[in-house]
Amino acid sequence: EVQLVESGGGLVQAGGSLRLSCAASGFTFDNFAILWFRQAPGKEREGLLCISSEDEITDYADSVKGRFTISRDNAKSTAYLQMNALKYEDTAVYHCAASLMCGSDLEVWGQGTLVTVSS
Repeated sequence: EVQLVESGGGLVQAGGSLRLSCAASGFTFDNFAILWFRQAPGKEREGLLCISSEDEITDYADSVKGRFTISRDNAKSTAYLQMNALKYEDTAVYHCAASLMCGSDLEVWGQGTLVTVSS
């Protein structure tokens, strides 16, 4: 079964850090770009960062620049989102998705993991 499973979310105080993981199975992880995006209640989906199969990074959100970083470990078929200096407004469900390249149609995405930042 082709799937992505996010983990690592939880409750954190403002200023704290979390690292989210995105574990892939059922497809050749190395060949796909991975996008992290989020959706907060009542807000539109927001693309954050994408890492290509060649480790090139594309950032989409000024709101997380300098605070969030993306990485991948192909040996573990896992991508990561390191989130530092978290703010209340970062509260959202965070999803990862796979596509052939950054910016192309999403092929598969996970159910998401909830991040709640307390002020």
